[in-house]
Amino acid sequence: MAYLSSRLLLLLLSVTCLAMILIALMMEHWLMLEPCPLCIFQRVGVIGAGTLALIAAIHNPHRLGLRIYGTLIGLSLLGSVVFAIRQLWLQSLPADQVPACGPSLEYLMDVLPLTEVLTIVFSGDGSCAEVAWSFLGLSIPAWVIVACLPMMALTIWATMRPRPQQ
Repeated sequence: MAYLSSRLLLLLLSVTCLAMILIALMMEHWLMLEPCPLCIFQRVGVIGAGTLALIAAIHNPHRLGLRIYGTLIGLSLLGSVVFAIRQLWLQSLPADQVPACGPSLEYLMDVLPLTEVLTIVFSGDGSCAEVAWSFLGLSIPAWVIVACLPMMALTIWATMRPRPQQ
């Protein structure tokens, strides 16, 4: 079996993240699905992971550097998963328990410090609880989890495995 280099696996990870963002943009602009604040933070995590994977692939560091990149990529993907789980929980609430809609993310970012914005966004609002689209019975945040968990496993495998003897 041919050896897949960590560099190639990181490039694959970066391309997968790019594909996820392109799908999200297609859904936003062609299907007219407005992203909620939790969706936006999920995108930020995927963009961060893809960017870090591309930088790591270009840099092609040795063992320690590869593990540092892997940890950062994994944390970025984990952030997306955490925001997606929170959104799934909001979507599972009965209609009478859904939080009221709040101000836009743009407004919050303009007037509040980032820590308060994260607290408000993570608590969610009515727009985050709406299931605007689903495929095979799974909503968008569920698909984010389905995509991010294998990418996290690939990151661990690509960055923690020993390099072959030359």
